Amino acid sequence: MKILNSDKSKTFYKTCDIRNFTQVEALMKAIVAKFGRLDVLINNAGGQFPSAAELISPKGFAAVVNNNLNGTWNMILAAARVAFIRQKSGVNIIANVKRGFPSMVHTGAARAGVDNLTKTLAIEWARHNITINSVAPGIIDSSGTRDAKRYNQKMMKAAQESIPMGRVGTVDEVADITLFLASDQCASYING
Repeated sequence: MKILNSDKSKTFYKTCDIRNFTQVEALMKAIVAKFGRLDVLINNAGGQFPSAAELISPKGFAAVVNNNLNGTWNMILAAARVAFIRQKSGVNIIANVKRGFPSMVHTGAARAGVDNLTKTLAIEWARHNITINSVAPGIIDSSGTRDAKRYNQKMMKAAQESIPMGRVGTVDEVADITLFLASDQCASYING
């Protein structure tokens, strides 16, 4: 992937904790203050750890759900309130998992909530010309999934063999579909 515009004045960053709505709302306001609008939000933050379900503490389960589900909600709600609804346009893209996620029951539960959040908001906010879509790529070859300390490589190999294409996806493939869904020229009618 290539950055088409290297003009540094067009870039911006601000750290925030997505679990804290006040911080997220401040981020959205800062973006609108700098650029005048927000066109696309890609909710791809996540945090989880592999563990057998019976070994996850209630606190560990809640931490992952708070980050992966509540953080996603905070981001889209703030983006909608601060920018998308006023603009009568916006695109929100959410990373998701469509199949079960062995050794990741906490993130599977959170992402099931994100899946319903996507479908519900796609219907509810369509009247504001906001499209909300989910990218559910399955297993992606990344530095994270190659980390033998975090992910059981035997399990990863077995998962790869269960994929009809016989391989895992690439980060570039996820980026390409995300760019497609973010395009108002190609995907303005795709919602939910």
